[in-house]
Amino acid sequence: MTTVEKTTTGLVLTAVSLRFGDGDSTVLALDNVDLKVAGGELVAIVGPSGAGKSSLLAVAGGLGRPSSGTIVIDGVDVSAMPARALAKLRRDKVGFVFQSGNLIPALTARDQLRLIPKLTGRPGRDPEELLDSVGMSHRADRRPGQLSGGERQRVGIARALMSNPSLLLVDEPTAALDRKRSHEVVELLSRETHEAGVATIMVTHDHDVLGHCDRILEMVDGRLRQSE
Repeated sequence: MTTVEKTTTGLVLTAVSLRFGDGDSTVLALDNVDLKVAGGELVAIVGPSGAGKSSLLAVAGGLGRPSSGTIVIDGVDVSAMPARALAKLRRDKVGFVFQSGNLIPALTARDQLRLIPKLTGRPGRDPEELLDSVGMSHRADRRPGQLSGGERQRVGIARALMSNPSLLLVDEPTAALDRKRSHEVVELLSRETHEAGVATIMVTHDHDVLGHCDRILEMVDGRLRQSE
C-alpha cells in the first residue's frame, strides 16, 4: 500500500461539556473534556456504558454541538460553524466506522467505496488499492449479506478512508466479532491510522485489543482520564 502523505493537526477538544435537559433533570454527558489526538495516532477510549463515550464521538465528529468548549478538526474551529459549512467539513474531513458496518445492502464492496467520490465531488483514494489494503480485493463483488461480520467491518474501514479524512471515529468495531477477527480488525485500524496519517479515536469495551493502540483513555461520568 502507498503511504498517504498528510499534514494534519488532528483533533483538539478544549473544555468541552455537553448537557441535556434543564434544571433538576439536567444530565451532564461530557464534563469539561480536554483531548488531543494527532495525525497518525490511534487512541482507544474505554469505560462503562453511559459514561459519555458515544456523546464524545458525536461531538468530536460534528454530529452534535457542545454546550461549551471548543472543537478543532484539522486546524479549523468547528464549535460554532454554520450547519451547512459543518456538514461539508464533516463530509470531507471525518470518517465514521459504525458497529454494524452500516453498509448499503444493495451495493457490492467495491461500489460502497465508489459511492464516496460521487457524494463528495472529489476523487479520493483508489478503491481497488484500499480494498487490497484491507484484505478484501477477493470479495470486491460481494454484497454485505454475502460477507462475514469481520469482512463487513473491513469494508466499512476502507469506505471511511476513501475521502482521505483527517479524523476517523470508530464505534465498537469488534462488538460482533470473535477474538481472532477482533484482533485482525483493530490491527488493520492501527496500520491504516499510521500509514494514512489520520487521527483515530476508537470506542471499545474489548480490552483484549488495546495492545494495538497508541494510547488508552478511560471515560467515567463524562470525564476523560488516562487509563490505569
